Amino acid sequence: MTQLAGRSGDAAPIIVSALLAPGDFDFFNRLRRAHFPPERNVLDAHLTLFHHLPPGAAPEIARALAQETRGVSPPRALASGVISLGRGVAFRILSAELDAVRGRLAARFAGQLTPQDAVPWRAHITVQNKVAPEAARALRAALAADFSPRPVALSGLAAWWYRGGPWELLARHRFG
Repeated sequence: MTQLAGRSGDAAPIIVSALLAPGDFDFFNRLRRAHFPPERNVLDAHLTLFHHLPPGAAPEIARALAQETRGVSPPRALASGVISLGRGVAFRILSAELDAVRGRLAARFAGQLTPQDAVPWRAHITVQNKVAPEAARALRAALAADFSPRPVALSGLAAWWYRGGPWELLARHRFG
């Protein structure tokens, strides 16, 4: 299923993410709600592939996401560890298949990538950010104490308008 929305002449940047399947979304989102500062937590748990693509590329982004998902099995992924973000905590996500998808998309939009999106990608799902370093260290230690690598189910790819607050859906494409 594909959904495409937006405003004509939209100037908002576009974010691209992998969609988490319901069970894994619930797991990571519960952690995010419990540990992210509530006044700063305007998003649900997510796995960002690109932080800022140009708004004029919206139709091409939607086509690219459709090509990467239509008739394609979901990429296998693994939460491999709990990592420090300095002032936050995330789960490292390993997926050669999702890395390949992101690589193809990066090549397709190479001339339009910001410096943040042009550097090598390190997939992760953030559950805490913008806290004191001591609080982040304590949460990382607590989560790592009983962590075991676990599969993460991905259900699709999405593009979002970024307007400074919660993201607005531009396009959603499910694998399969």
